[in-house]
Amino acid sequence: MIRVWEVSDVTGAARARIAVARLAAAYGVAPLERTRLTASLGARLRRCLAKGGTWRLTLETGTGTGTGSGTETGTGTETGEETGTGAAAGGDGDVLRAVLTPSPRASAAGEPPWRMSVPRSGSAPGADAAGEAVADDPAVPAEALLGADEDTALVLDRLGEQEALVVFHREELHQTNQGVVALHAELDAAGRAQREAFAAERAARTEAEHARRRLTFLADASAVLTASLDHHEIVRRLPDLLVPEYAAHVDVWLFDQDSDPRGVPAHPAAAVRAARTGRPQYAAAQPGGLPGVDDQPPSALDPGRPLLCIPLPTRRAPLGVLTLSPPGERWDPDDAVMLVELTRRASIAIDHAQRYEHNRDIAETLQRALLTELPATPGLALAARYLPATHGLNIGGDWYDAFRQPDGGVIVVVGDVTGHGLRAAVMMSQLRTALRAYAVDGGSPGRLLTRLHTFLHHLQPDLFATAVIARFHPEEPTLTWAGAGHPPPVLRDADGRVRVLDAKPGAMLGIPLHQEIADHTVRLAPGATLALYTDGLVERRAQGIDPGIERLAQVLGSFDPRELATDLEGSAEGILRPLLRDSERDDDVCLLLCHHTGPA
Repeated sequence: MIRVWEVSDVTGAARARIAVARLAAAYGVAPLERTRLTASLGARLRRCLAKGGTWRLTLETGTGTGTGSGTETGTGTETGEETGTGAAAGGDGDVLRAVLTPSPRASAAGEPPWRMSVPRSGSAPGADAAGEAVADDPAVPAEALLGADEDTALVLDRLGEQEALVVFHREELHQTNQGVVALHAELDAAGRAQREAFAAERAARTEAEHARRRLTFLADASAVLTASLDHHEIVRRLPDLLVPEYAAHVDVWLFDQDSDPRGVPAHPAAAVRAARTGRPQYAAAQPGGLPGVDDQPPSALDPGRPLLCIPLPTRRAPLGVLTLSPPGERWDPDDAVMLVELTRRASIAIDHAQRYEHNRDIAETLQRALLTELPATPGLALAARYLPATHGLNIGGDWYDAFRQPDGGVIVVVGDVTGHGLRAAVMMSQLRTALRAYAVDGGSPGRLLTRLHTFLHHLQPDLFATAVIARFHPEEPTLTWAGAGHPPPVLRDADGRVRVLDAKPGAMLGIPLHQEIADHTVRLAPGATLALYTDGLVERRAQGIDPGIERLAQVLGSFDPRELATDLEGSAEGILRPLLRDSERDDDVCLLLCHHTGPA
């Protein structure tokens, strides 16, 4: 089917438009597409009438080859581009194609033809005659107008639906945007909370590390301070511990040092106040804000430097004041708390060291008072050495003694009461006195040890002792000796030969056992030297006692006979040096040398 109209005026254009609308309806064009076709054709016809001339409108059915939806005007000649919609755009199915060819004058001016295709679903009966009566029927324009209004209403309904859909989607998009905004706000808040949590965790970890470092330093410093029993050494170690990490300068003021005749040094006012109040003082231009510390004006001795003055407390009164200057501008409050605690521990260590030194001095005085001055005996030279243990109080149960008996004999003895301290020293003094009392009645070394055994067993059942006694007599060329649980004597003969007098000794004194301790006799020539000693000289924990006795015998045998005869005191020192070299002694050491010079 092909229909052609010549359009040159408004009436012809209206009739052509009505005819196209009727034919589009007859050929099954959908109302929306039909409205799009007639509206586009009407707009195009108005433009054509404005340009003048006669325009040809052709309407035909056929297979569509359109290129898209809507209306598009070509830019070429009569064979210009075609506009299609719906199914025609896909190239399949039937279409209704409208072509508006310009007048020759418009064509000469370069006006291209206009084309438009719309899909159709089929033909209604009498479709070919649908446009025949347009020119003769006066009701056709009215019917066309109403039909156009109906199509327009349908389009408006579709447009309303689309607008409602747009409004719905706009509201949905708005809600989505609100949700996205809220989600972003929640994510931002969660991120901020997470960052704050991470920052708090880092701060807590850093603070825990600092606290661990302070506690480790406090424990290590406390171990260093309590390792010594010399308060001067403790005072010397304090600056080494604190400088430079916790202090730039450290001064220790001990009150007992003010008795120094060289003069009393000046101390900051804050240190004096700390000594009087027993509270830590901080002297600076600005308050320190340190916990448990009082703020004071800057020191007149050093106004440009903050000072922290901490008393050295004891249960009675402060021992002194520790004055520190900060390593930087000021102290961290936690560092100040740690410094106060360290000062308290240092004060306890200094107090214990001073108490120990005081008690040690008393003990040494008592020990020296209990030791006998060796008698000057014709035919016999004596030399003794006593060294207290390097640990603990320098007082114990080791003793030596030498005295004459009424018959002219000389008794020499070295003994060792078990244990240390005042109790052992008192028991040693009682044994020494008892031995002298028993020796007045005479008696051999074995008899004297037997009586001491009985005496100790009844006097102190839980205390024991060892001893060795030797008897020299100027008129007898023999040495008589006896031992009770004690290391054996070592004898150097006049010819330089050394032997250990290890004949069977008696058991330890004081044990719950009845015993009669036997005497032993050995010939003695002028020039012989006897060494009596306690186990502290020869016994070492890692080696036992026998190697020590062998070393003693070697050292004693190495002396020149003239040295023993002329300088027995020096010989005693010569024995101690190699045996005690680089040794920290846990036990007292006692050595008694007896050199037989011959008849008086």
